[in-house]
Amino acid sequence: MSRTSTPTPAEETMSTDTPVRASEGGPAPHTPDAGHGARISGGLFDPAQLLRSLPDALRKLDPRVMVRSPVMFVVLIGSVLTTVLAVLSPADWFGWAIAAWLWLTVIFANLAEAVAEGRGKAQADTLRRAKTDTVARRLVDGAEERVPGTGLRVGDRVVCEAGDVIPGDGDVVEGVASVDESAITGESAPVIRESGGDRSAVTGGTKVLSDRIVVRITTKPGETFIDRMIALVEGAARQKTPNEIALNILLASLTVVFLLAVVTLQPFAIYAGAEQSMIVLVALLVCLIPTTIGALLSAIGIAGMDRLVQRNVLAMSGRAVEAAGDVSTLLLDKTGTITLGNRQAAEFVPVAGADPAGLADAAQLSSLADETPEGRSVVVLAKERYGLRERHEGELGHAEFVPFTAQTRMSGVDVGGRQVRKGAAGAIAAWVTGNGGTVTLDAQRTVDAISGAGGTPLLVAVKDTEGARVLGVIHLKDVVKHGMRERFDELRRMGIRTVMITGDNPLTAKAIADEAGVDDFLAEATPEDKMALIRREQAGGKLVAMTGDGTNDAPALAQADVGVAMNTGTSAAKEAGNMVDLDSDPTKLIEIVEIGKQLLITRGALTTFSIANDVAKYFAIIPAMFAAAYPGLDKLNIMQLSSPQSAILSAVVFNALIIVALVPLALRGVRYRPTGADRMLRRNLGIYGLGGLVAPFAGIKLIDMLISLIPGIH
Repeated sequence: MSRTSTPTPAEETMSTDTPVRASEGGPAPHTPDAGHGARISGGLFDPAQLLRSLPDALRKLDPRVMVRSPVMFVVLIGSVLTTVLAVLSPADWFGWAIAAWLWLTVIFANLAEAVAEGRGKAQADTLRRAKTDTVARRLVDGAEERVPGTGLRVGDRVVCEAGDVIPGDGDVVEGVASVDESAITGESAPVIRESGGDRSAVTGGTKVLSDRIVVRITTKPGETFIDRMIALVEGAARQKTPNEIALNILLASLTVVFLLAVVTLQPFAIYAGAEQSMIVLVALLVCLIPTTIGALLSAIGIAGMDRLVQRNVLAMSGRAVEAAGDVSTLLLDKTGTITLGNRQAAEFVPVAGADPAGLADAAQLSSLADETPEGRSVVVLAKERYGLRERHEGELGHAEFVPFTAQTRMSGVDVGGRQVRKGAAGAIAAWVTGNGGTVTLDAQRTVDAISGAGGTPLLVAVKDTEGARVLGVIHLKDVVKHGMRERFDELRRMGIRTVMITGDNPLTAKAIADEAGVDDFLAEATPEDKMALIRREQAGGKLVAMTGDGTNDAPALAQADVGVAMNTGTSAAKEAGNMVDLDSDPTKLIEIVEIGKQLLITRGALTTFSIANDVAKYFAIIPAMFAAAYPGLDKLNIMQLSSPQSAILSAVVFNALIIVALVPLALRGVRYRPTGADRMLRRNLGIYGLGGLVAPFAGIKLIDMLISLIPGIH
């Protein structure tokens, strides 16, 4: 963001920003009408979604696709092998049952991934509808020529007026206009795009609602922001992250270990006179390898990025989402992130001998024609503190309002032979002395005290029959958003250090930092200062996240491990970051960190559950295989399963059904609670480790009881 804040009068014109959403006390809630994620109907098991995903799940049975997941590739080979054996022994119901459930295991795994991808494809379809073939008005030597939008090249300049669809991504280089970006952000309120600032970037497919702008194209056709969004949300551009690759290597290693164990088991079984059929050995292998996490691993990664998209955040890579989960330092811009960004009247301080109510009345009168947030806050404060009814310009008869100008640096009203002025301390002091009055030492001390505390002082003065004099001072302060201290406390419990970045002087920065509860601050920050801070943190082995929207933020966004660029910002900022917030809400960085942590926790929890599952399946299958040869092993049949065949089939059935049962958790994610790493580990081991041990015993026993009720099965 890097917006330098310097004490200026309240009457200065506020910069145009994105529309205000919901409340100013934090990130806007994700409502059903906003964002791409809300466009997906139905729950996790929406029948229509399952039906659309089933063909994709069947297409994923292609061995060239399955080989990417070593665990499920082994299950696929086992399914083919048992099917062949069942065909060779058509009367063997056991072989057919095992083959059928192994195929279902593979299909359920593919369906989990297909459902996750299908949610992204639904979002991509919405974005494709936003892409339109437009005719661009390209400027060539000062003259306009009409060309197809697909014919534009980087550096071309195009004219867009009210009603035109912007033909490509670019930066506004001339003019200012209101733009409808609802096709991208889901937000119906228009935004302002203008040249020469940090709100110059426009996106192809959005619509100009008013005025005229000239846009310099910055991307090639087919590489626009919408094109990249479509590729990312439907998973076509998703690459496996380092953690995902590492976990895949672990799962492949475990699969090889169990494969060797099962292969070497047969000679021992033959020696013991309990030779096992190939179908039983395949069933044992499938039940022992970590099929649950192998089936859900890809879906977890896709769903993590999908949760970001539902919050209107576009992650350029899965690596960025993972990095967000490991972030230990958070750099946050002050203005608009920690504070409301508009100074608010906090207090009326009368000078010695002045009436507080008279000061409030004069301050309110001088602010009636002031439509800035600061001016409106003066009116509201006078009403709340002193019960002064809000008056309107028309009620004051022949009042003459004095508007604010950059030259006078003050505003006011002349009514009933009385002149009231408010504005910057220097300007009001000059006005008072110019009208024969004096500024008291008390007023000057109050101004200095407010400035020293990081606030903005505005003097209020009046000229009437008693002469010109200062009535008091209005204390303006940048108000910290409601609930920010609590959010920073949560981040501290996560082990994340927060640093506020501001262009303010150190006194102002310290006052805001103390009130907000951040751990540290960087005052009078320049782009070089931000880069140096990020590098220092990274040199200490920490991962750093930050937000930005300006061209001067681009180097720091590129350097940060998680760089979140605002969609309202410049093209340079969006290119440098590895995430783009379509809502341009800087506080969303906190949510991004939580989603990243949720992704890592979900993957770890389901891995723990999957491995713990294998223990119970071991106790179901091994006694059933060797109890006839070694009667003593029957003591391990602690579930008292009805028969060897029923025990093995029950374990295989449970192995398939547990994948289906865990798909909602994989897509929704394990609930994240801010807490220490050790406590979180104990909690997840207790829930998913112990649960992974206990649940299969109950599930396999229940399935065994149902199987034993089928006639002809013993």
